[in-house]
Amino acid sequence: MVLRLVLGPLIGGALGYAYYKFVGCSTGACPISSNPVISTLYGAFVGFVVVAQPR
Repeated sequence: MVLRLVLGPLIGGALGYAYYKFVGCSTGACPISSNPVISTLYGAFVGFVVVAQPR
């Protein structure tokens, strides 16, 4: 259980950063994908929400 709660945000953060790096936003007008920190934190949050769902 604890491992899932740790790995979910780590994988989500890595995917969020990858989204920034490979898709990104060339104009800077996109609030999530134009900043690597925000993109990583958003991905980590989504990863946490996905693994924290009760089963």
